[in-house]
Amino acid sequence: MPTSTPSTAAPSSTAGARGTDGYTHYLNKDADQPFYQRVWNWMTTVDHKKIGLMYGVSLAIVFLVAGVLAMLMRMELLSPGPELFANDTYNQLFTMHGVLMVFLFLVPSIPAMLGNFVLPMQLGAKDVAFPRLNLASYYIYVAGGLMTVGAILLGGLDTGWTFYTPYSTDAGGNAVLVMTAALFVTGFSSIFTGLNFIVTIHKMRAPGLTWNRLPLFVWGLYATSIVQVLATPVIGITMILLILERTLSIGIFDPALGGDPILFQHFFWFYSHPAVYIMILPGFGIISELMATFSRQRVYGYTAIALSSVAIALLGFLVWGHHMFVSGQSAVSAIIFSLITYLIGIPSGIKVFNWVATMYKGSIWLQTPMLYSLSFLFLFTIGGLTGIMVGVLAVDVHLHDTYFVVGHFHYVMMGGTVMALFGGLHYWWPKMTGKMYNETLGKIAAALVFVGFNITFFSHLILGSQGMPRRYATYLPRFETLHQISTYGSWVLGGGMFLILGYLLHSMVWGEEATANPWAAPTLEWTHTTPMPDPHNFEHTPIVTRGAYDFHKIEELIPGGDGAGDGAVTEVGVPASGDGASGGDGQQRRRETEQSS
Repeated sequence: MPTSTPSTAAPSSTAGARGTDGYTHYLNKDADQPFYQRVWNWMTTVDHKKIGLMYGVSLAIVFLVAGVLAMLMRMELLSPGPELFANDTYNQLFTMHGVLMVFLFLVPSIPAMLGNFVLPMQLGAKDVAFPRLNLASYYIYVAGGLMTVGAILLGGLDTGWTFYTPYSTDAGGNAVLVMTAALFVTGFSSIFTGLNFIVTIHKMRAPGLTWNRLPLFVWGLYATSIVQVLATPVIGITMILLILERTLSIGIFDPALGGDPILFQHFFWFYSHPAVYIMILPGFGIISELMATFSRQRVYGYTAIALSSVAIALLGFLVWGHHMFVSGQSAVSAIIFSLITYLIGIPSGIKVFNWVATMYKGSIWLQTPMLYSLSFLFLFTIGGLTGIMVGVLAVDVHLHDTYFVVGHFHYVMMGGTVMALFGGLHYWWPKMTGKMYNETLGKIAAALVFVGFNITFFSHLILGSQGMPRRYATYLPRFETLHQISTYGSWVLGGGMFLILGYLLHSMVWGEEATANPWAAPTLEWTHTTPMPDPHNFEHTPIVTRGAYDFHKIEELIPGGDGAGDGAVTEVGVPASGDGASGGDGQQRRRETEQSS
């Protein structure tokens, strides 16, 4: 997305600035100041990039805790009988694992961290529309996290992460009240972030950056923000009603008082199924960025991918009933919800098809971000196909509340959202830290995560099809072998995760300095931003004159045609770009060049 006028900000030659103290990045920018002053600078910053990094640290802590809980659960399931925990303790483990992963990690993860960091730069803006509201959103998120810790300290709860009544109205004590209040508070963070992004995208795009020139990550965040603003108030109101039911017995969900416990399920899933798309839509945007950059091609079917994100966001409000096929709803309602479930698979299928087509005849560059992108394609496709299976009424009656649903959910959420998050994190890591991670370790970790994930969760699909119910600490001996395989796979998966943590932390201290554009990407955050950690992103407002993925014009965009401009190509081996306009074969072009020389 280059510019061609004198008012354009010049491309930077390094990812960070150099000063008398050597290489400068966010962590050492204020090294000459007292420690308390540096902490205060971070706590009061309104720089969207710093706020994104603070979200990243907080999300990493939540992910680590929730992951450890998952490992403990898998250890318990090594054998059919009780091993490490009593049944009540196991119930609390999977409840807290679900709450932390869904509400405090998956929902905010990509928009809050990568979205905050990247969105204004991709738009050619100096910050989000409401910087102070952005900082407030972060502290609201932290407040919700601290309240969640408070619920744990009050004895924990075993209602499951869905808080179904009557579990949440009759048991759990004060911990349930604190947890539901925590979700109510955390919801405001999501709403404020979505509102901020919508206004930013509408009002702060650089001149020339029309809707059909937006990076697809921006389209994903835009669709996500719509869902955040429209759906999150529903879960907030539901949590308030649950608190009132527990404290005042007003009879909304209690049948003894004229209420209906099924009503809670309608309220909860009216938010929580759109929340699935809050988690996955920004991941779709990341995959589009990675597919284009590491295939050296224009995204095939740009308009279809962009509009399919909006279609998924809107259709997501119409399918909540497929979570309730066995709840006693009418046959007509069940059939309608089942049909709409099939319908929502169409825009998802469009994306997968177009991503595969983008790679066709491209110069595929198998760097770590691309490996996660390919993992996403494989795993999310399995998640989508198993979702169609549980959308079939007759099949769902058998599979409902079994490990098949657990496997499906993890293939979509972890195989989709988390893989996309890892891909985006590695892709923008040089931009965020000014350092390069160890590429070899990155590829090893990607392989471990992919293999470990499939061993862990494909066995869940088999367990569920054989009738193993979810949320049970004890089970029949005939399920033991598959549970053991799943547990062993979780160790491989966990090893890959800790390897990622290790080499990323190592790179922050000892990693090589990153070039301005190590991936030779054509979007504004790579080509025309000022050296970090400048808070204003651009020296001048860029004027956009072409599309986001015009790799066939890379020679005009950055001198040398390599997208790096400072020798990065010889360091990392950026492949030649394919002809994005005609679908030419970049690999064939390289072979022809070698033969002619």
